[in-house]
Amino acid sequence: MAKMNFDIPHNLSQEQALERIKKLLSEAKKNYGDQINNLQETWEGNTGHFSFTAKGFDLSGSLTVLPNTIQLRGDVPFAVSLFKGRIEKMIQETAGKLLA
Repeated sequence: MAKMNFDIPHNLSQEQALERIKKLLSEAKKNYGDQINNLQETWEGNTGHFSFTAKGFDLSGSLTVLPNTIQLRGDVPFAVSLFKGRIEKMIQETAGKLLA
């Protein structure tokens, strides 16, 4: 497994950012249900743990919503790590719009 760790800055209150991130995960279930299977998420305070299968690959990790940033920490299969830069860019762009 390869690691995918990065931070996404935001200017919202911690509560607003948390609410929007939770909404993003539930929308992902609806919008990408044909591409994402077994999406699981659990929240403990401001930290969420997630796992899902996309195109046959299992991915998992955590999101921690802090006052000025969101920390994403995840594990991706080696085969997917070849696309890690593209995946990070897509996540950061999507989250940037969501948290603006």
